[in-house]
Amino acid sequence: MVRAAVLPAVGAPLEIAEIDLPDPGPGQVRVRLAAAGVCHSDLSLSNGTMRVPVPAVLGHEGAGTVMAVGEGVTHVAPGDPVILNWAPSCGTCHACTLGEVWLCANALNGAADVHARRSSDGSDLHPGLNVAAFAEETVVAASCVLPLPEGIPLTDAALLGCAVLTGYGAIHHSAQVREGETVAVFGVGGVGLATLQSARIAGATTIVAVDVSPEKEELARAAGATDYVVASENTAREIRTLTGKQGVDVAVECVGRAVTIRTAWESTRRGGRTTVVGIGGKDQQVTFNALELFHWGRTLSGCVYGNSDPAKDVPVLAEHVRAGRLDLGSLVTERIALDGIPGAFENMVAGKGGRALVIF
Repeated sequence: MVRAAVLPAVGAPLEIAEIDLPDPGPGQVRVRLAAAGVCHSDLSLSNGTMRVPVPAVLGHEGAGTVMAVGEGVTHVAPGDPVILNWAPSCGTCHACTLGEVWLCANALNGAADVHARRSSDGSDLHPGLNVAAFAEETVVAASCVLPLPEGIPLTDAALLGCAVLTGYGAIHHSAQVREGETVAVFGVGGVGLATLQSARIAGATTIVAVDVSPEKEELARAAGATDYVVASENTAREIRTLTGKQGVDVAVECVGRAVTIRTAWESTRRGGRTTVVGIGGKDQQVTFNALELFHWGRTLSGCVYGNSDPAKDVPVLAEHVRAGRLDLGSLVTERIALDGIPGAFENMVAGKGGRALVIF
């Protein structure tokens, strides 16, 4: 038996419960978690913004140590440190054949599987986003584990599994920020902080952080922001003022709200690029008129998992960490136990802090 955070139903509070995990079967790996990040996507799964089979063990950003492997698993062995990959690509669907593995049509098929059972009554549990990282141990498909590169602290490595891949990819893959360009990042949570660091790594000059909370300015500047704007109805105007009345070259929206997406778009220069990372609900409708789309010549694009290929990007990120360019620990503003996850959800809703990290 292991302890896990279970979502019994959409909209219900998380429950800390004991669960029974099976031994790893062919092509599976059992991992003892060292840490798991509390991501806004977990909150979106719990409140129904994103659909998930329930009851489920949530958590998708994690790292740990391999305990056992099933038949046919050769790329990791017991004792190896690993990062969990919640969206493994199948390699055969249309998106994968185009090289767009972040859009894999089959990446989340495992979320419908029976992952474990409650110890108390034997009821089935699903893995929220394939990997069920809100638990002391988990059993996942071999494709869901990546060997951890040398020189990376195991607990901090959990952040590579989602926040950092997403933020880095938004800058380097989706927006393709070039040295000397200007960037605005909307939302200074875990992903936003990773995005700010990535913009600095890319060589951006002016880097504007935007958030509703004045208290996050110190965090933002430590991550690379050169300027900080408290969100208001004048945000776009303030950003244009900071950039010679032109607007930034690139805006990255990490919130998932219609008004923030629209403001991010308005904050870019003529011909600028806006990348939307935040996951919003169907009720968040963003509107544009045909004339302004023509006149401004701006680009608005979605961004899934940073448009990243974890197998290729994790080694690159590890090199940035080892060289001191990327500071994983600075993204974490709270280290908690399993029963602290509901409080971390509340802080996200209130717009407080960066990343909360569950330490096992």
